[in-house]
Amino acid sequence: MSYKILVCDDEPHILHVVSAKLRNNGFEVFTAADGAEGFDLALAHRPNLVFTDYQMPLLSGLELCAKLRSDETTKNIPAVMLTARGYSLSASELANTNIRKVLVKPFSPREVLATARQILEGQEIAPAACPAGANGTYLG
Repeated sequence: MSYKILVCDDEPHILHVVSAKLRNNGFEVFTAADGAEGFDLALAHRPNLVFTDYQMPLLSGLELCAKLRSDETTKNIPAVMLTARGYSLSASELANTNIRKVLVKPFSPREVLATARQILEGQEIAPAACPAGANGTYLG
């Protein structure tokens, strides 16, 4: 099965690196430079997974994930949050989202690919031995 992945980030180099790694490994990838565009693309293409930056114009990644979860057609799409080092997400912020993992920038393209495969293939992601919001933290 060819999986569809939506990548949302307002930093062009992050968008390019993440989407290239995923495309080069057989995924169909759609990209958005802000959360509003990401939501529109999610409605149009129904991706199997979303990678989103936290800080973006129009809709933050957190707002995007909450909006995806509240929409009947996108409510079950899992997401991975990409965030700047030192920023953590609280349990209350995550409660209304399908965020499965947080990757802290800088992250490796291999880590992105491994995360995508784990989530899409239904493999359990072992909780990381680090505080919430830290690199590789699995959130349920």
